[in-house]
Order: sequence, then structure tokens, then C-alpha cells
Amino acid sequence: MEQKKYIFETRMEVRDYECDIQGIVNNANYLHYTEHTRHRFLRSLGVSFADLHEKGVDAVVARMQLTYKMPLTCDDEIISRMGLKKQGLRWVFNHDLFRASDEQLCFHADVDLVTLINGKLGNSKEYDEAFAAVL
Repeated sequence: MEQKKYIFETRMEVRDYECDIQGIVNNANYLHYTEHTRHRFLRSLGVSFADLHEKGVDAVVARMQLTYKMPLTCDDEIISRMGLKKQGLRWVFNHDLFRASDEQLCFHADVDLVTLINGKLGNSKEYDEAFAAVL
């Protein structure tokens, strides 16, 4: 089995309002966890999502492929691990969410982001330079 290369890790906790009537995390909330991880990752590199937006540089989701493995429940601590690679104009983020108590893989996502420069698809030197530090 191929060993995954993670470049960032953060922890979060499942909150009760994120769960549905079955007592498990609603499927849409996993997307929030991955987005929060990406924002924390950017912050760790000294990149401000808001500042780049003000300059006309926006990273937007172009595609997501999701795999739900094991449900998370209220008060579970989550370990969110992330990998990253560049493919053409796309930045591909690989997210794995683990239940901290037993390191059980609960969710995997491949998320493709592209950058819009003043509304037009293009390469962002700001993102390229920031991500070069960890790749």
C-alpha cells in the first residue's frame, strides 16, 4: 500500500449541531472540515485568503471526489491530514479525516482548486510561491 505524504495536520472536534437525527455527522459537514483545514494551512504559510481576494486572486473549488468510510459522532476529536500536488492549473488537495481515539479513517476527499485572477482562470504566483515552500 502506498504511503501518503501529508504536508499539514490539524485537529477539530465534532459539535452536536453537526450531527443528524441518526447521531452521526451530516455528510455536508465533512466538506466544512476540509475547507477549515485548507484555511488553517494557508494561515500557517502566512497567506491571507481575504487579502488575496482584495487583490483579485480567488482560489475556488472546481471538483470534489468524496469517500465516506466510517461515521463521526458527537464529541469525536478529528485529526485532519492533508496532502497537495499541482496538476496543470489545478491544485489537488488530498484530505483524510481520522477519528483521533483510534486513528480510524472516516473520510477521504480529493479537492481540485483553481485560481481566478480578476475573474479569469490563471496561475497565481502568490499561491505558487506559498505552496513551493512545502512541496
